[in-house]
Amino acid sequence: MSDDAPLLIAYDGSDAARQAIHQAAGLLSSRPVLVATVWEPGLAYSATTMPAPGMELQPNPIDVAEAQELGQEIEIHARRTAEEGAELARSAGLQAEALAVPDEVHVADAIVDLARERNAAAIVIGSRGLTGLRARLEGSTSNAVLKRAPCPVVVIHAD
Repeated sequence: MSDDAPLLIAYDGSDAARQAIHQAAGLLSSRPVLVATVWEPGLAYSATTMPAPGMELQPNPIDVAEAQELGQEIEIHARRTAEEGAELARSAGLQAEALAVPDEVHVADAIVDLARERNAAAIVIGSRGLTGLRARLEGSTSNAVLKRAPCPVVVIHAD
């Protein structure tokens, strides 16, 4: 691993992600930083077909124009979130680049794939500390990244 290999910080705008940036600045400030926000391109198509609360699930035709517009809004939001994280990293003294990364399968896979593609020295990720049923239902992105990462992973727990 070269000395100029970037540090990859996963950023979703949460308190845990903000904490991860601050901790990374204190521990690993000598490397360039990639602040990545993962967004789900197909989310717009599923959102346009969801039934209203209390209604039965029935097949609804997809309004392609509406789904495309919503998809563009989701991508713009991801880009803004990544830039917010990069700006936070810059204000903490890091040399940061913002990236909005489309999620093809799972957020953790997108983070791990990006780390491989960019030869990341390490991944920094925040953890909300989900436990019990909620952790099983929502899954744990940080745990999945830990299991699959090609490099060291620093997990920062939200206070």
